[in-house]
Amino acid sequence: MCAALIGGMDRLKRNYMNEAKRNGVTLKCFTGKERKISVSLGKVDFVVLFTNKVSHKAKNDLLAALRGSDVPVIMRHSCGISTLRKCLDEVAP
Repeated sequence: MCAALIGGMDRLKRNYMNEAKRNGVTLKCFTGKERKISVSLGKVDFVVLFTNKVSHKAKNDLLAALRGSDVPVIMRHSCGISTLRKCLDEVAP
């Protein structure tokens, strides 16, 4: 299973990836500073969006790219490891 994480903190990127790996998920991390996230997103099974650490433009770009697909987007305001863990428990088998 492959997922994308949009937002979050740069210093927690390694922790995000380790937590996803423990749950059997390959995680692509985008901290929100990338210009066009939708171009490098690729094929993912679901997206976790931390809304407090990403710009409105990046959020709208992502949602426009996913419009018409069956990819679920989980939006959370908090950007901690425990929040990611809860999101992975919701979606991952």
